[in-house]
Amino acid sequence: MKTTHLLYLHGFRSSPQSAKARLMASSMAQQHPHVVWHCAQLPPSPLEAMEMVNQSTADWPSERMAVVGSSLGGFYATWVAEQRACRAVVLNPAVNPARDLEQYIGQQTQFHAPEESFYFKEEYVQQLRDLACGALRQPQNYLAIIAKGDEVLDWREMQARYAASRLLLLEGGDHALSDFANHLPAVMNYLDC
Repeated sequence: MKTTHLLYLHGFRSSPQSAKARLMASSMAQQHPHVVWHCAQLPPSPLEAMEMVNQSTADWPSERMAVVGSSLGGFYATWVAEQRACRAVVLNPAVNPARDLEQYIGQQTQFHAPEESFYFKEEYVQQLRDLACGALRQPQNYLAIIAKGDEVLDWREMQARYAASRLLLLEGGDHALSDFANHLPAVMNYLDC
């Protein structure tokens, strides 16, 4: 079934101004203007972020919606896909962000707006633990794009998490998927907008 509603979730310290988010927004506006597109700045609280996502997509048809998420956004996208039984594309997705982000408790700056900062609270780590989904109920609903050259997350951990899903395992690359434009056609084909 064609995707009529598309949600994009950015990563930790990222924003809708990331290269991937802007590329997808441009592609949607130019080639798929009929698709409802939503990409908002997520609050630092994982619980508040998912509450915001739920409110924003409450009236979306689950069978025709999809979610794309990068890094921490990939973890969130998995949570959304498990809740809504919708399709998801995860880009170098965080598998265990509670463990990985524990070292970032404290004041943080935004990548795309260094003058803006936020405080990553200890309670957010527990919120991430609470959002962990366990085994994927419908692994066929996922396309995972994973770069072996990811300098932030372990590609083997990502591959194991999405082993039963459609995988695009890239030799080299980086955490930001700097060559995302090359993979956009595969993403759009999977989403069937």
